[in-house]
Amino acid sequence: MTPPYRAEYIWIDGTVPTSKLRSKTKVIPAGEAPPVWGFDGSSTNQAPGSNSDCVLNPVFVCPDPIRGGDDKLVLCEVLLTDMTPHPSNTRAGCARVAKKFAKHEPWFGIEQEYTFFEGARPMGWPDSGFPAPQGGYYCGVGADEIFGREIVEAHTTACIEAGLAISGTNAEVMPAQWEFQIGPIGPVECSDHLWVARWLLYRVAEDFGVSATLYPKPVRGDWNGAGAHTNFSTNAMRESYAPCEEAAKALGPKHDLHIKQYGYAIEERLTGLHETAHWSQFRWGVSDRGASVRIPWQVARDKKGYIEDRRPNANMDPYTVTRLVTDTICSAFDAKSKPASARKAPAR
Repeated sequence: MTPPYRAEYIWIDGTVPTSKLRSKTKVIPAGEAPPVWGFDGSSTNQAPGSNSDCVLNPVFVCPDPIRGGDDKLVLCEVLLTDMTPHPSNTRAGCARVAKKFAKHEPWFGIEQEYTFFEGARPMGWPDSGFPAPQGGYYCGVGADEIFGREIVEAHTTACIEAGLAISGTNAEVMPAQWEFQIGPIGPVECSDHLWVARWLLYRVAEDFGVSATLYPKPVRGDWNGAGAHTNFSTNAMRESYAPCEEAAKALGPKHDLHIKQYGYAIEERLTGLHETAHWSQFRWGVSDRGASVRIPWQVARDKKGYIEDRRPNANMDPYTVTRLVTDTICSAFDAKSKPASARKAPAR
């Protein structure tokens, strides 16, 4: 008789201003798919105690690299008991926008930065004072420059074994700060994979007695913040250069809308210093890491490719960011493609 397997059900809770990941285990008979399940929403900021039941609807299943064997990780969206999306469910809106603009074949690659902490201080930092100023830590090597590489390697291996679209890792500018990249894949898929990769990061770090934080400014002062630079392309952008510039320009008029939904405490990170544009301003440029949106030099040279939105925080919700970017840029593309007679006249 084939033994049952364990399914780790993972979901995004209703904590504000930044949602947290939750998970619990269900033992499932061999050969059966993970079913719809439930949880106590009154313990996750998603329901009152008097009507506490919420629904876990599996949307993405992959191998569990922590437990191994036939065990699975099951990412779920949260539904109400009438099977409609819970107010905290941002995946549903992302899926609607992805379907609406599917003809553009939007792809995302997200660069997830994070910082390792041991107790109240970043990993490897002295008990008092600060390490040497930033300079040698970015993509560095050596025990005096790099802290937490063994955790990063274990996390990367776990993502690969889970079948996630992880495409790279690197040490970042601040000591104990790292980055991994997910993509390029579609908006919903990229967001699903990023949430599972985040869960794996926290879970792997548990085994080392270390925590990982996505807070956008983990250390005050002259230290880099943590972002989630979001790379975007459509089929037109991957074929020619003009749509890349059009995409960058299209984000400008919606700057305030995006900034409000690009992660809590964004004003702490987007100061105009440390390779950021100020949160209150928008500009784009080629090879400019101080711009809101960057067009990589290779894209300008090859006359095709993608753009990088450098504004999102490390603690952003990928479903929200990919929805906003897809909607803003693809709507602009569609409006431009309409005959002049069909375009809405400007308000007077």
